[in-house]
Amino acid sequence: MSANIIGFTILLMGVGLIAGKVIRLKFSIFSKFFFPSSIIGGILFLMLGPEMLGRIISREHGVFTGDVLEVMASVPGLLISFIFAALFLGKKIPPIKSIWMMAGPQVSFGQTLAWGQYVVGILVTALVLVPFFDASPMAGALIEIGFEGGHGTAAGLAGTFSELGYEEGADLAIGLATVGVIGGVLIGVILINWAVRKQKTAYLRDTSSMDEKDLRGVIEPENRTSRGLITVKSQSIEPLALHVGLIGIAVLIGKLMLEGLVWVENVTWASNGGTVIMGYLPLFPMAMIGGVILQKLLDRFDTYKLVDRDMVKGLQGLALDFLILSAIATLSLGVIGENIVVFSVLAVVGIAWNLFAFMVLARRMIPKNWFERGIGDFGQSMGMTAAGLMLIRIVDGKNETGAMEAFGYKQLLFEPFVGGGIMTAVSVPLIFNFGLWAVFIFVFAMMVIWLLVGLLYFGRKDASEISKTSIENTPD
Repeated sequence: MSANIIGFTILLMGVGLIAGKVIRLKFSIFSKFFFPSSIIGGILFLMLGPEMLGRIISREHGVFTGDVLEVMASVPGLLISFIFAALFLGKKIPPIKSIWMMAGPQVSFGQTLAWGQYVVGILVTALVLVPFFDASPMAGALIEIGFEGGHGTAAGLAGTFSELGYEEGADLAIGLATVGVIGGVLIGVILINWAVRKQKTAYLRDTSSMDEKDLRGVIEPENRTSRGLITVKSQSIEPLALHVGLIGIAVLIGKLMLEGLVWVENVTWASNGGTVIMGYLPLFPMAMIGGVILQKLLDRFDTYKLVDRDMVKGLQGLALDFLILSAIATLSLGVIGENIVVFSVLAVVGIAWNLFAFMVLARRMIPKNWFERGIGDFGQSMGMTAAGLMLIRIVDGKNETGAMEAFGYKQLLFEPFVGGGIMTAVSVPLIFNFGLWAVFIFVFAMMVIWLLVGLLYFGRKDASEISKTSIENTPD
């Protein structure tokens, strides 16, 4: 693959993002339901590619070339490690006790949601999809991978699915992620309107008062701010290049750790044909741990304070936009069509579980401002952290409930394990090696533990005991 093709494909994806933004500006339906430009652009490219236009005009690759599609298909696997490596970079990691006091209800509720997605996914797979529709047992992990993990995680696990002989799993997971994001935004906005009418919200009283430019994603000129602080002089190194390099170091640390784990596995329990787990583990969860290690080193040795969190978040957002567009653009509709029953059942069951957890469990696990604090976890559980943040901003635009801080704190005890963390990465190999019911026992136990923590510990606390202390770094 030539550098020219790679460069041209990147530029082309940038054009796709601009096209998505223009469509969002011109057609109010997309802005009213907060569809990200990356999803709109991805769907546009999907329509112009081999799966739709290509079949209509009998052209193998649609308006694209095979090389361009090959590059786009490889982008998610690269960018997901970049995104996860930057997750905690530039963010001061507070003591566990502070996280627990501020965001304990969010942690317990979010963990219950995530582990519950495995529980319902494995149950419906074992009892319905495998015996009646000849589905792969590995489909039991798809709800959590697609919904809680999102497009990045689903695309990042494509190699794992392929190595385990379940290539269609990646397309199904990306399809579920798309359904989850769109469904999460639509259902989330409906829930907010319902909560306003039923006076379940603490501060929001009228959704019709939202500014049109806010809906369209445009900031007024007088309200525009710079993104990030310039921490170094450009004649020494461009600040963006510095931050990209630091994220690269975090990825490299994760890569070295992963190679070390694979080596240990190969010389120990997997040396004589034993069970392989680490060999199927993708890079991105280890890159996240690499980012935490690098941040700890920076906290200790970086006396110049070179890392700016806002600049890191900007790079994360850039990577995520390109990742989502490319993942959707290269989605195989044929694979989803061939597995439409499996796909539909998992989508319906996943949405039903998320709705049940939010409407029934959130108010019992979060003693103060349950709707504002729970709606963010609902949005995230449907496929995107950004969707959760967006729903929080709608229902609590002035951050009067502390939901934004609690949501950000929660990520520190959430994402290392589920929602793209270690368990998300190893769930498919675990099912492949040990079977559905063995994994079910584990995930069910984890769900029950977090459910009991939420109901019996936080749920019984007085609302005044839940800290609303502001934190230094706002969440991503």
